[in-house]
Amino acid sequence: MNTTPEGTAPLTVDHHEPLWVRAAAVIEQRVLDGTMPPGGRLPAERELCAQLDISRVTLRRALTHLGEQGVLRNSHGRGWYAAGESARQDRPAGAERGDREWPNSLESFTETARRKGLVPSSRVLRAETGPASLDEADEFGVAAGTELFRLDRVRLLDGLPIGIDASRVVLGLAPHLTETDFTRSSMLAELTAAGCEPVNAESMIEARGCPEDLAEHLGLDAGDPVLVMQQAMADGGGRTVLVTTITYRGDRYRLRTAFVRGGSL
Repeated sequence: MNTTPEGTAPLTVDHHEPLWVRAAAVIEQRVLDGTMPPGGRLPAERELCAQLDISRVTLRRALTHLGEQGVLRNSHGRGWYAAGESARQDRPAGAERGDREWPNSLESFTETARRKGLVPSSRVLRAETGPASLDEADEFGVAAGTELFRLDRVRLLDGLPIGIDASRVVLGLAPHLTETDFTRSSMLAELTAAGCEPVNAESMIEARGCPEDLAEHLGLDAGDPVLVMQQAMADGGGRTVLVTTITYRGDRYRLRTAFVRGGSL
């Protein structure tokens, strides 16, 4: 018998997150609050599409994502099922609400928060335009002096400051960014809407002491440990569309990865 998520309503269109992210959040919440009991089979895809008023392509992306995160499991030929209690209990949880692992897939801060059942928010410190320096021009592969949009935000989970995100975008790629309310909006969602969705990223992570000008925003003292992640994100054509430097509180984020040994001695 199918277990139908009671109270599921069509997703609103006046939202800044991609539809599949919002669909995944709705379904995950039903699993977490027990509306879909462990081992229960989800409604048929056609029924879920009707409930959420989304396409099958959008739904399948949401379901696949939840499968990768261990929230759902797919029984080929039979449908999707809510994960059992043991699988849900094995999902990593930190000592604090902000103690979360980075995902293996490229996703926005907002997407990660929703996936973890947390409430994301931002406090904008700077949102302005200005010419690219020589180094910035080299990062984006544009001429020096090209107009950039610079956005600095304190990122919060459930009201707790997690990090400070300093982002740069070539303004010509998405001129509407200057009019966007980034206390709520996702940069990745806005770039996707502008036709330049980031699909891969090169990242570098290092431990540092917290700079004095950032410490107050993170509730730290200058010199306290932070993790700094620098990312250059490119679209499907290989064009760099977003460069970010995110300074995370060292006690509220951790990195988990996997290595595979190839060849032989």
